[in-house]
Amino acid sequence: MITLLRGTVEAKGKGYLTLLTPSGVGYEVRMSNLELTQYAVSEGTTIHTYLKVAEQALELYGFPSIQKREFFMKLLTVSGVGPKSAMNILALGSIDDIKSAIVRGDVKYLTAVQGMGKKTAERMVVELKSKIAVKDIGQDITGGILSEVMDGLVSMGYTRSEAKDVVQTLDPKGKDTETLLKEALKRN
Repeated sequence: MITLLRGTVEAKGKGYLTLLTPSGVGYEVRMSNLELTQYAVSEGTTIHTYLKVAEQALELYGFPSIQKREFFMKLLTVSGVGPKSAMNILALGSIDDIKSAIVRGDVKYLTAVQGMGKKTAERMVVELKSKIAVKDIGQDITGGILSEVMDGLVSMGYTRSEAKDVVQTLDPKGKDTETLLKEALKRN
């Protein structure tokens, strides 16, 4: 298994880059277009990888961090989610936002992925919800009242990351959703 590559970026294309290792071997590494913007041609770098072995090809998928690679591998455990779908899921937003959507059961957010149907998104929620630890996404926004506040802020036009940042500053003890929502709005 190839899990890490170090070398120089030799070329970039749509959805991939070519990494030349010091031993003179060039590897084509598939990456999301968003992550590709982090790399420049002729720049030295380290990429964490996942190797997909198929009947007709070996494909390397690359990630800037071990955490992204591990979450990618967790996504692959869902029936019906392959490496291409998993890469599209990762392109939805930050890992925390995606994990939060899974924990909340936000199928609408997950179906924004190209090629992701409602049934597959629902299956993902069912299969991964229990595997995502509360500490992985910060217990401030998982389920309950703070999740409702975050959803309320998003419905008012906040981005998910803005809403998450505000919600994480709130203290929910002894307060209802309406009170917390008012408090969140005063902070911005």
